[in-house]
Amino acid sequence: MSGDIKAKALDIQTLVEYQDDTVVSREVIKKELGTVTFFAFDKGQGLSEHSAPFDAMVQIIDGEAEITISGIKNTVKAGEIIIMPANEPHALQAVNSPYKMILTMIKSD
Repeated sequence: MSGDIKAKALDIQTLVEYQDDTVVSREVIKKELGTVTFFAFDKGQGLSEHSAPFDAMVQIIDGEAEITISGIKNTVKAGEIIIMPANEPHALQAVNSPYKMILTMIKSD
């Protein structure tokens, strides 16, 4: 979608749909300095601990996520955001329910 962005409103709830036992992603903006990606995590699914050279903001748009940053667990619910600093280890998990999120990554110096 990044290369064909049109000036129109999009429904953030339907850009990605839940699928059984999987994580679905859709990149909507990809630039040298960062990306915006929509994700849908089925219950029990997640991303294992990793780090990235980007500051990242996660915005939960449905359900709730357990997001661990540098060993500290955070429960983030629909309507909330959390910042994941560049180069800090983090993991994301759908523990109690499926969830959808928007991940915005901005390259750090």
